[in-house]
Amino acid sequence: MTPARQNPALAALLIVTASAFLAATTLLAKALGTNTLGPALHPMQISHGRFLFAFLVIVSAVGVLRPRLSRPHWGLHIGRTSFGWVGITLMFASVAFIPISDATAISFLNPVFGMVLAIPLLKEGVGPWRWLAAAVALTGALILLRPTPASFQPAALLALTAAAVIGMELIFIKKLSGREIPIQILLINNAMGLTIASLAVSFVFQMPTPEQWIALVAIGVLMACAQACFVNGMARADASFVAPISYATLIFAALYDFAVFGVIPDVVSQIGSAIILTGGLILVWREARVRIA
Repeated sequence: MTPARQNPALAALLIVTASAFLAATTLLAKALGTNTLGPALHPMQISHGRFLFAFLVIVSAVGVLRPRLSRPHWGLHIGRTSFGWVGITLMFASVAFIPISDATAISFLNPVFGMVLAIPLLKEGVGPWRWLAAAVALTGALILLRPTPASFQPAALLALTAAAVIGMELIFIKKLSGREIPIQILLINNAMGLTIASLAVSFVFQMPTPEQWIALVAIGVLMACAQACFVNGMARADASFVAPISYATLIFAALYDFAVFGVIPDVVSQIGSAIILTGGLILVWREARVRIA
């Protein structure tokens, strides 16, 4: 497989586009999980729609591109997909109760949890700068949880758990990277995710309204497009260049939440989000320095 030509400007555009798509999926999940488009749908049904329609998009892409597929590592795919399904379902559940910007900011703890889990699972060493980044980011998450009797947000724990679960998914993604081409990974991931989601949704399914069907289709299509933009963006620039740009997701999430639901992030949300982003940027900076050295 020929590596993509390096093009930082195109990479930045692709990552910003992916960020806009990802934030839009959380916006639609919030609309579906509340009474905005009809009777609220269960998070497992929203997750099912995400996998169903993303799978259809990816299958269509495979049919057009006809990539050369290799023998998959089923164990890694099962692990990646299982944690990914749980993580996205919890994330969709959280945005029905807390501001999208808060849930998105907490989701940026994914690489931090992935880093911590990599110690026992991948035998990776973690130096003081990585621990500092983790401590800073977790402090921001604690602020967003608002841990006082008067302001505590229990639903924020759903987003925090989602971040930890998706951090585990990152371990499987890291093991899969280099073994198989991206489109094969996406195809198998969404096929397995659809299988799991279809079994789970049978217990909670309710007939969506026409508006909800449109939103479910949009979630799947946007997620597939976001994944395609992100994978192609990563292929055209260093990870240390791309990673900070992905934080644009938080900006889009806040804009969408304000435009549709009239939610304005309060001071606590702004401080907590800024601290999480600071921790993430410290981690990115350190990883870049290590590569240069």
